[in-house]
Amino acid sequence: MVATESAGQASPEPWLRGTLTEVPAVQRAALHALELAREDLWRWCGCLQDEEVNARPAGLPPVAFHLRHIARSLDRLLTYAEGRELNEEQLAQLKREQDPGANGRQLFAELEAALENSASRVRAFDAASLEEPRKVGKNQLPTTLGGVLVHVADHTQRHTGQSITTAKLLLAQRAQK
Repeated sequence: MVATESAGQASPEPWLRGTLTEVPAVQRAALHALELAREDLWRWCGCLQDEEVNARPAGLPPVAFHLRHIARSLDRLLTYAEGRELNEEQLAQLKREQDPGANGRQLFAELEAALENSASRVRAFDAASLEEPRKVGKNQLPTTLGGVLVHVADHTQRHTGQSITTAKLLLAQRAQK
């Protein structure tokens, strides 16, 4: 699942690979952000043991939270992008994102399913609709379809970075044992 390496060099990030050229630019950027998140999360967090994904080094949120939050927030954000309101299950899942005792395999399975589903949903949008208004959250805050898709990319990357930082701390602690 991680970026391939050839001749000792890592492959470029997804947005620099010349892929998805058939997809309009905003959707392409969101898809590339999801691809990069997948690769980076597997690279840095895929080797963590269950107790490590649940650990809170220096009081930081656990990797488990970030993996769940990425997966579930993608579903919520894309629901808003589709012009719909959240359902009861989505709201219940939001409340369970910080549950303790996560299993790494289950977390990555949920993440993989969410990334695949999200990619399909992102591809389904019509680029001509990017300026259409959308409402987000219980306060119905205004944005556009394009705004939501850009946020899908930056929000996913924000939590990916936080996961990686926490994983690096955990891996450093492991190496010191």
